[in-house]
Amino acid sequence: MIVTLTPNPSIDRTVTLAGKLRRGAVQRAETVTSQAGGKGVNISRAAMKAEVPTLAVLPAEHDDPFVVELRTAGIPSEAVRPAGAMRVNITISEPDGTTTKLNSPGPTVTSGDLADLAEAVARQAASADWVVLAGSLPPGAPDEWYADLVATLRRGRARVAVDTSDAPLRSLVDRLAHGAPHLMKPNGEELASFTGDDPVALEADPAAAAAAATSLVAAGVDEVLVTLGPHGAVLVNAAGAWHATPPPTTVVSTVGAGDSSLFGYLLGDLQHLPPDQRLALAVAYGSAAAGLPGTTIPRPSQVHPSLVQVREVLLAHRG
Repeated sequence: MIVTLTPNPSIDRTVTLAGKLRRGAVQRAETVTSQAGGKGVNISRAAMKAEVPTLAVLPAEHDDPFVVELRTAGIPSEAVRPAGAMRVNITISEPDGTTTKLNSPGPTVTSGDLADLAEAVARQAASADWVVLAGSLPPGAPDEWYADLVATLRRGRARVAVDTSDAPLRSLVDRLAHGAPHLMKPNGEELASFTGDDPVALEADPAAAAAAATSLVAAGVDEVLVTLGPHGAVLVNAAGAWHATPPPTTVVSTVGAGDSSLFGYLLGDLQHLPPDQRLALAVAYGSAAAGLPGTTIPRPSQVHPSLVQVREVLLAHRG
């Protein structure tokens, strides 16, 4: 089972335009859709579609329309008393696949709110194969909250994956000796934020991204999955490094592609696939998601790992 924690969930509203976004102009939307979202929620949604047992832990009232939507979609959840109203994130999608995101901060939490979330996810982790800590932290949460939670969860049976950014990511990296997750999934920009590399150059150079990720493996992380947008993804662990190239894809929306990639990797692990095949499944899921509108999560029938090319990467020494 995959347990996900989304401490700062959102109602994801996607506005699809018929033409290019023009700042300062009045434009009509072709469609407007809303969906219960957040990185962990997206991963649980992917698990449900793949018939993998899952449970989403998040702050919300039990009768909140957000929770009702998950229940209607067949996604089990544990709703923990929230600090305030659910935030709304807006994505503006252009015909060429360009997406502009406007993310609101969410309600300010207290130490009691965070303790309730931590207790819920630790309790559910007792019956999980993987626990995924995903997304931003809400206002009021200390930067080290994920790092502390990882250290707690590492004492249990479940493996822990983390997908976050900015200050919570930097704090996690700074405290890996305190408790390293089994899996980290930064993108190229997030990886560069703490390695000092140029983010554009790192995303375009899989060998450089793989070399940069070795610092996390050396610090105690079992595996690092680095998503590189159109350049695919790299996987690094103690045994080596691999790069996967995605199949040709007409990009409709990149929102949720990283979450889909992470789920694809976890699915491959649950299926006991070798590293290169886990990476191929991750990239296939991300590519399939990028070809779908809004935050649509692909079904297994839309995912084609056989079209993904994987090669081993020889790691160069980083001076």
